[in-house]
Amino acid sequence: MRDFARSDHPRVQAQLDRLGRLSVPDGRLGLETIHVLLDRLGNPHRALPPVFHVAGTNGKGSTCAFLRAMLEAQGYSVHVTNSPHLVRYNERIRLAGKLIGDERLASLLSEVLDAGEDLGPSFFEVTIAAAFLDFARIPADACVVEVGLGGRYDATNVLEPAVLAACGIAALGIDHERFLLAPEDGVPSDPVARIAFEKAGIAKAGVPLACLSYPLAAQQQIEAAAARAGAPLSARGAEWVAETGRHLFYRDAEGEFALPLPSLPGAHQAVNASLAIAMLRAQDVLPVTPHALAQGIEQAAWPARLQRLAPGPLAGHREIWLDGGHNADAGRMLGTHFAGQPLHLVLGMLDAKDPAALVDPLAPMIASLAVVPVPGHDWHPAEAIAPQARFFPDIVNALAAIPEDGLPVLIAGSLYLAGDVLRRNGEAPE
Repeated sequence: MRDFARSDHPRVQAQLDRLGRLSVPDGRLGLETIHVLLDRLGNPHRALPPVFHVAGTNGKGSTCAFLRAMLEAQGYSVHVTNSPHLVRYNERIRLAGKLIGDERLASLLSEVLDAGEDLGPSFFEVTIAAAFLDFARIPADACVVEVGLGGRYDATNVLEPAVLAACGIAALGIDHERFLLAPEDGVPSDPVARIAFEKAGIAKAGVPLACLSYPLAAQQQIEAAAARAGAPLSARGAEWVAETGRHLFYRDAEGEFALPLPSLPGAHQAVNASLAIAMLRAQDVLPVTPHALAQGIEQAAWPARLQRLAPGPLAGHREIWLDGGHNADAGRMLGTHFAGQPLHLVLGMLDAKDPAALVDPLAPMIASLAVVPVPGHDWHPAEAIAPQARFFPDIVNALAAIPEDGLPVLIAGSLYLAGDVLRRNGEAPE
C-alpha cells in the first residue's frame, strides 16, 4: 500500500508522481537513509526553531493541534508537520501558520527527491526531509512535529536535543502491528509494553518528556526509556494532574488553574489538551501563559476527528459526523461519545484493519450500516464487516440511501476515506 497524494497543480503532481513510485524494501528499519538524505541537504534538522515532538497511537495529531493553537495564542509563529494529509499533500507542511503553497512545494520536493534519488528513501522520509529543509529556511518561533509511525525508527527521530523544547507521548494502543510488533531481540514481548517501548524511543538527553498515565507494563517502559536517555519525565498522575468537570483543572508543581473545556468534540480531547499543556509547562524555552493556554484550547481545530460536517455539496443539511479513527481505542471513544444515540454508520476500512474494533463498540446504536471503498486502497468488503452491512460504490450513494429520519450519520474507519469526504463537501483543511 502506498500513500495517496494528488494535486491539481501540474508541477506539484509531477513531484507527487515521483513520490508515488518510491518503495521501501520489506523489513527496512533504522534512520540511516534519512540521516544521509539530510546530510546531503545540509542537515537542516540541526537548524530548526525549538521543536515539540509528539508520538502516540491515538491523539498525537490532536495534541499537535492544541500545541500549535496555544503557541500561536501566545503570539509565536509555528511550523507544523502532520501526517497523513486528508485532501492535499500540502497539509503535511505548514510554514509559520500557513500551508505551503504549490509553487514552493513543487520546488522543495524536486530538490529533496533529486538529492536522494539513489538512496531509495520512503515517501515519509522525503516528506520529513522536505519539511525540515523549509523549517530551517523560513523564520518561525517554534516547530510542532508529529511522529509518523512508532517513534524509535520514525524518520522524525533524527531530531537532536539541541533543537528540542519538549517531547510528548499521547494515548497508547495496538496499531500497525506488522511494523511495531515485528519480532526483534532485546525488546519487550508484551504487545502494550512493546508499543510503549517504540513510542518512548523519542526520549532525548536533557529534553523534558511529558506523558499520560498507562497500564503498568507500558508505564515502566516509558520510565525506563526516559532514564536511559536522561530525559526528565513529566507523567500524568505524578508530576501533573488534569481533571474535568465544568472546566479542565490542571495542576503541577508550578501552580494550578482552571481552563475552558476544548471546543473539539469528545471527552478524550481534554486529555490531549492536558498533554499539550504538560509539554509546554515542562519546558522553559518558550513561555506560555495560562491565558494563552485557555485561548488555544478553545481555538484548536483538527479535521476528521469527530468533526461535524458543514452544510455542503455532500452533507446537505443533515447531521453528519466524520472521524478517521480505525482501531480499538478509536472505537471505544466513538462508542462513549455516541452512547445511547441511534445513528447510521457509514464505514470504510483498510483491509489491514479490524472492522470489529469500530463496529462492536457502536453496535447497540447502529440503525443502519453501509460499507464503502477506501479510495486508492485495499478495503474490507461488506460481508467481512457484518451480516447486515450493505455495500455502496461510493460515499455519495451510501448517503443517498440513508432515510431522512432525523438520526445522525457517522462516517468512520479511515483517514483516507475522511479526506475524500472533506474534498467532496468542499471542506479541504486550510
